[in-house]
Amino acid sequence: MLAALKFCFATLVLVLNTLSLCALMVPFALIKLLLPFTPVRRLTDRVLNKIPEGWIAINSFWLGAVNRGRWQVSGLEGLRRDGWYLVTCNHQSWVDIVVVQRVLNQRIPMLKFFLKKELIYVPVLGLAWWALDFPFMRRGGGGGSARKDLRDARAACEKFRLLPTSVTSFAEGTRFTAAKHASQQSPYQHLLQPKAGGMAMALGTMGELFHGLVDVTIVYPDKVPTFVDALCGRLGDVVVLVQERPIPPELLKANAKQRALLQDWLDGVWQDKDRAIAQVLAQRSAGRA
Repeated sequence: MLAALKFCFATLVLVLNTLSLCALMVPFALIKLLLPFTPVRRLTDRVLNKIPEGWIAINSFWLGAVNRGRWQVSGLEGLRRDGWYLVTCNHQSWVDIVVVQRVLNQRIPMLKFFLKKELIYVPVLGLAWWALDFPFMRRGGGGGSARKDLRDARAACEKFRLLPTSVTSFAEGTRFTAAKHASQQSPYQHLLQPKAGGMAMALGTMGELFHGLVDVTIVYPDKVPTFVDALCGRLGDVVVLVQERPIPPELLKANAKQRALLQDWLDGVWQDKDRAIAQVLAQRSAGRA
């Protein structure tokens, strides 16, 4: 009964919050569409990037109100709101997005995610993601449509030069499951293999602007929650490890060699991430013994 009440409360707040977000964004999105001039874009983008900070804060409110698990967050020192960042994170659940937004909100510029092309048709949120210039990517396929998607995503990254931005990529490309892990024959114990595509595009387009890589590792020590779990108050404990890493200069060039070097570097990041997850789970297990 309590879980049902929590679900109704959290869902109501989430829906009203999202509808309010889009209602506030529509006038500025229309101005941006009708007057595509750089000075106008700077102004509208500042407002459009500011509005979601309130949306994230309200989402953080209901998440904390219905869930009583402990949060352990480390590594936020030194992050800047006026910088450009490349952000990556492991991916286990839709809850990851809410978690990473809550942890990084107002500590670095607003997170812009690489999204699947189909998500632009999501009611209400699709409009918000378009207005915020989220890069939309097609998974798989090829030919002219794939090249067009690539051009569109590069154009979105070019727009990020106007204002400080955090370009975010879930480098695994999909949520972790045991079946996917086995199918990939992943060399990592707790992670899928990372893919460098989105990060390579961002680095090749605007790499010289980035202050560094914000490497986020999310661990759910009890169990990986679904979004419904979070709405019902069954989120459990959350551990978030944040580490700012310098981006090697040789990764800032858009060419085939850069892509190979980036993949090697990203594999190293994932090795460190895998060890960190194992350490957190081992410590939690020892604490329960």
